[in-house]
Amino acid sequence: MAIHRDTNAHDCNRRARTIERQCKGRSKHRMKDSPGLHLKTYVFILFIVLFAPLGNVLLSKGMKGVGSAKNWVPGDIFHILASIVTSGYIWLGIACLLTFFVAYMLVLTWADYSYVQPASSFSYAVVAMLGYFLLGEAVPPLRWIGIFVICVGVFIVGHTHPRSTEKA
Repeated sequence: MAIHRDTNAHDCNRRARTIERQCKGRSKHRMKDSPGLHLKTYVFILFIVLFAPLGNVLLSKGMKGVGSAKNWVPGDIFHILASIVTSGYIWLGIACLLTFFVAYMLVLTWADYSYVQPASSFSYAVVAMLGYFLLGEAVPPLRWIGIFVICVGVFIVGHTHPRSTEKA
């Protein structure tokens, strides 16, 4: 019995040392918390939050100026396409959405998707403000309350580290 207990104690000590070595090895490879990473992430998320809604609002404004395709007559379709191609609002919207897309792709190279997507939800507030000020849309109080709840969630997510996994 005593020999069996000593063997079990020896095995437990050996396993504990192995686990300790593994944990020490992991801590060396963990992502370091650097202020530059946070600043870079916040700047790119700001680009995402501003340029995605701005691009969509500009596209909306441009398309409302183009008009509706009521009949699918070739002459009407050509006129609509010509109006789209010559609309400054549409081109500005496309430029904003391309800026958003590049910023989004870049931030995903160093930050977790589970961080970026919720953090970019601040754009809901920007959408409501742009809709109200640029498009003249009415934004009811209940919608503002919902946007506020979303922004509180974004604030909570923003206080976590942008990357929780090691690079592949």
